[in-house]
Amino acid sequence: MESETKISKANTKFSLALFKKLKEELEDKAGNVFYSPFSISAALAMVMLGARANTATQMSEVLRFSEPEALCPMQTDRPYLMQSQMQTRMQMRTQIQRTSRLPDYIRKCLKPDDAKDDVDFSFEQLFVELDKPDALYALAIANRLYGEKTYSFDEDFLSKTKKHYSAELEPVDFVTNAETSRIHINNWVEEKTQGKIADLLSAEVVDSSTKLVLVNAIYFKGKWSSQFKEEYTTDAEFRLSKTTTKPVKMMMLETEFHFSFVEEANCKIVELPYEGDDLSMIIMLPNDIEDETTGLEKLEQEMTYDKFKKWTSRDQMAFVSVEVSLPRFKMEESYDLNNVLISMGMTDAFDMLKSDFSGMSSANDLVLSKVVHKAFVEVNEEGTEAAAASGAVMTERAAIITERFTADHPFLFFIRHNRSNTVLFAGRFSSPQ
Repeated sequence: MESETKISKANTKFSLALFKKLKEELEDKAGNVFYSPFSISAALAMVMLGARANTATQMSEVLRFSEPEALCPMQTDRPYLMQSQMQTRMQMRTQIQRTSRLPDYIRKCLKPDDAKDDVDFSFEQLFVELDKPDALYALAIANRLYGEKTYSFDEDFLSKTKKHYSAELEPVDFVTNAETSRIHINNWVEEKTQGKIADLLSAEVVDSSTKLVLVNAIYFKGKWSSQFKEEYTTDAEFRLSKTTTKPVKMMMLETEFHFSFVEEANCKIVELPYEGDDLSMIIMLPNDIEDETTGLEKLEQEMTYDKFKKWTSRDQMAFVSVEVSLPRFKMEESYDLNNVLISMGMTDAFDMLKSDFSGMSSANDLVLSKVVHKAFVEVNEEGTEAAAASGAVMTERAAIITERFTADHPFLFFIRHNRSNTVLFAGRFSSPQ
């Protein structure tokens, strides 16, 4: 597995911060969560191509593209640091806004001209790698901007979104045909996600006042490197709490995986690779349900970027025989991300009086109206038997005691692109549908 890149580091930090905000928005605080931080980040980075001044600065900070690590460590939320951090950020924003009046050599020191290009190029390279024709997984990512057709969009902006993100901004008629535009958008998303994401935009999402809609949807299905045999799947009870259970189909498999136990979070971690080892599912399971909690509360509280990176590194995990019991499940989750992103600090993009998308349109009267996200995942026994390559290793480790990983209570899971160390999906499975 290659070393972590700047963009994957930013994506992981954004993923963990977004997870906390999505939990706060849930009516059921212990409910399921599933989303693609990569898809959301990439789509917003595309919008950021047209953002300027404070709008661009806020977007960059929320997405963690330009967050100074010394000022905003992921490992702390201590209140006494917040005031200092906010003051420093305001000073940085003022400094950036004044850079146009400074000599070129000073501007490059304060804010390198190619900093955003690095982000865009990194996304471009990752899209190419994920879209490999010989990939042993199905991955469909749908990103697109839909803008009111009466606006004239900057040609440079359009060419860059196409070059770096394989996406285009499509003019539509929101003013007089909002419903037709909505159906058109939904049909495009459904086509791009192999029919798995339908009716992304509900009837009330767009109307005649809509100026700009950002749509991102993602579909993934992969085959396990080691197959869960269907004849071993049994009826079982998934424990929501100490007293409440729900029936599930529990899959079972015993083979060698990367595995660890994290004492400080009292949880087990196992990595289940998909065929080809390009992608893996990492599952974090609290040791057991304690008191009146599911055990996830402690794990979620302990989770920071540095800890996540350390806990999920193969270098920190043992490659041992593990008996895995995992429920078969499907999840489909939808989110209106406006309030979430605003609460994270991306305020100006949604504000008519403050938004600056002058790099997107010379009219400079655009505002981001909606950010809608929908994600689907299916976990089942499907896969191919791929034990031959590890047969010798398995033989060598035959004397090792088998670990047990029984996911019969709430757990966190992440789907990672291993080469770039990028989190494509993140979720919490706490209640079978």
